[in-house]
Amino acid sequence: MVVIFAFVSAVVLALFGALHWYVWRRLVRDTTAKGSFLRRTGSILFVAGPLLSVAAMTAEGGTVPFLLQRILAWPGYLWMALFLYLLLALLVGEAVRPVLRRWMARRSNGAQPRQQVISTTEPTEVQAADSGAEELGSAGGELPSTTARPGEPNATRGPAGPVTVMDPPRAPEPTPSTGTHLTGPSRRLFVSRVVGGVAAAAAVGTVGHGTYGVLRGPKVKRLTVSLAKLPRGTHGFRIAVVSDIHVGPILGRGFAQRVVDTINAPQPDLIAIVGDLVDGSVENLTPAVEPLAQLRARHGTYFVTGNHEYISGAEPWIEKVRELGLRPLENARTELPGFDLAGVNDVRGEEEGQGPDFAKALGDRDRSRTSVLLAHQPVVIEDAVRHGVDLRLSGHTHGGQLWPGNYLAELANPTVAGLERYGDTQLYVSRGAGVWGPPVRVGAPSDITVVELASKQA
Repeated sequence: MVVIFAFVSAVVLALFGALHWYVWRRLVRDTTAKGSFLRRTGSILFVAGPLLSVAAMTAEGGTVPFLLQRILAWPGYLWMALFLYLLLALLVGEAVRPVLRRWMARRSNGAQPRQQVISTTEPTEVQAADSGAEELGSAGGELPSTTARPGEPNATRGPAGPVTVMDPPRAPEPTPSTGTHLTGPSRRLFVSRVVGGVAAAAAVGTVGHGTYGVLRGPKVKRLTVSLAKLPRGTHGFRIAVVSDIHVGPILGRGFAQRVVDTINAPQPDLIAIVGDLVDGSVENLTPAVEPLAQLRARHGTYFVTGNHEYISGAEPWIEKVRELGLRPLENARTELPGFDLAGVNDVRGEEEGQGPDFAKALGDRDRSRTSVLLAHQPVVIEDAVRHGVDLRLSGHTHGGQLWPGNYLAELANPTVAGLERYGDTQLYVSRGAGVWGPPVRVGAPSDITVVELASKQA
């Protein structure tokens, strides 16, 4: 097992290095002069970036001081996102390079000055003079003198007078309007700089926009879910669903306050936090999560664990959220007006003997009542279907977070984002409020969803 792990690690490391070498070659070596300041600066960046990324990932845990985690997290994780989009942009550029080179070659050839060539099949003044001289020679006459006086054009004096010999016409010098001919190496350098510049601009713009979206905070998304057994009196009940806040080294107290303000603004009837609240220990993050005590809803705020709670220490965090006024549902259920609200632990808790227990949470309930289940990961949807759950609320996927990560997320999850039906159970998966890893979202904007329950009886 150790040998297999070492082999896989070596392969991943080699691939990681090879991809960085490719991006460095296209973006730095192919566009700068050897020994130049730009090449040295670019090379330093491509060494420091991956080292910071590895350091940021390995720093997560209780052994590294929290301050150092925060220092490493931003540059390390931002480099990961920037490198991803540099790589994707340069791969697209590989298809553009030959097309651009051919276009440049045709443009360069078309811009060359046209050469004036004297035809050997048409008579000219020079040919006429030569033929006249031959005739005089054959008749025994004297060949005319070709000596020109100083300051006069070359001339031949004959019986009919001087015949001017014209100098061969010179090709016009290239001007800015006709373009400058580029050699093969010059075209390659020009194309490399164009493709590299566009790739860098696209990557920086994408990462910058995605980072701004994260720091701005999640927006409210509204969704109406129709439930057959929901009583008429509960029609219009609103649940604010928030997942994956990930308060930690990157997103701190200020971000937590923005999330709280966004949740409170629509004045929901109930708040459901479906896991991955934090990335770090209670000791390090207590000041950052204090704004959660400001959450307000008529029927309270409920919480279930996510996989990151078990990484960070689930039991201390469950006690902490209780202190903040949140109600943990640890494989438990509570009856609310019109429906049952249940919650199960995350599947990561199985490693600590605290995994999801659907029978404990749902086994003895009255199935004639509507049931709403909170569970972090969508993968255990079949258990919800077997226990007759009407609506299940989940998170975990981040909607993919970084395109094209959504395609990878689809391989591991039944639903990546949105509402889907599985048998008689409807599953809603939130894209989450925060981020894990790079503080960037591309193609998967963060959200807090206000789910409005609709009664078919109404």
